[in-house]
Amino acid sequence: MKHPSKHAWPCAAAFLLGAQGVHAQGGDAPDLAKQLSNPIANLISVPFKLSWDTGIGAANAERLTLNIQPVVPVSIGQDTNLIIRTIVPIIHAESPIPGGADQHGLGDVLQSFFFSPRKPVGGWIVGAGPAVLYPTATRASLGADKWSAGPTAVALKQQVGWTYGVLANHLWSFAGAGREDVSATFVQPFGSYTTAHGMTFSVNTESTYDWNSTRWTVPLNLSVSQLVRLGSQPVSFAAGYRNYLQTPAGGPDWGLTFTVTFLFPK
Repeated sequence: MKHPSKHAWPCAAAFLLGAQGVHAQGGDAPDLAKQLSNPIANLISVPFKLSWDTGIGAANAERLTLNIQPVVPVSIGQDTNLIIRTIVPIIHAESPIPGGADQHGLGDVLQSFFFSPRKPVGGWIVGAGPAVLYPTATRASLGADKWSAGPTAVALKQQVGWTYGVLANHLWSFAGAGREDVSATFVQPFGSYTTAHGMTFSVNTESTYDWNSTRWTVPLNLSVSQLVRLGSQPVSFAAGYRNYLQTPAGGPDWGLTFTVTFLFPK
């Protein structure tokens, strides 16, 4: 079961070093950066996340994934927002077997719908709703070939510059023939600190438990991002490193990420 993720770090570091001198105008940099740390913020954002993983299989193969991840809030009455989060993965995967064929194309699209009260509940920002995995993969090895759905929820708290919480979902397959059924739990505890200049330091794990194989995939992600303005457009540049603490046999060892996020404040 796949949950939608050459050498991106030098490019990312150059963007970050250049961006530090181009802070967002006015006092909105830390506020926008904190909203970006909130997965259900009332803020339209369009992240482009490039992930590079290595050490896969007997061939020590690499995988490059571009996730396009728009987040769109929709007002429902005066007290509730519907936050629609979509992950569209475009994947290039080298063969994990020496001499095998590389695979590239579209992966399965994951879409989550969070119903979220506009005001915090007991100091916590919360949201819950359904998640749907669409079998959009253009090659069998890039997706599950199953329609899947299940519940998703998030709870987080923001204090001063800190943001911490957890996002989770569980997906079961309900349609599609010829492939193993999907039953997978995703849990992402996260924490971040945003400075007064819009720089954010983050840590999270994107842990997936496959109930069919009874195995975990657990990458530990460390990243730093900087919010800037390019003209009037707020943009966040982020770079990160991840180490896989646990994977099924043949899984990746480590990887790098680079993310560009366009923000559209209301």
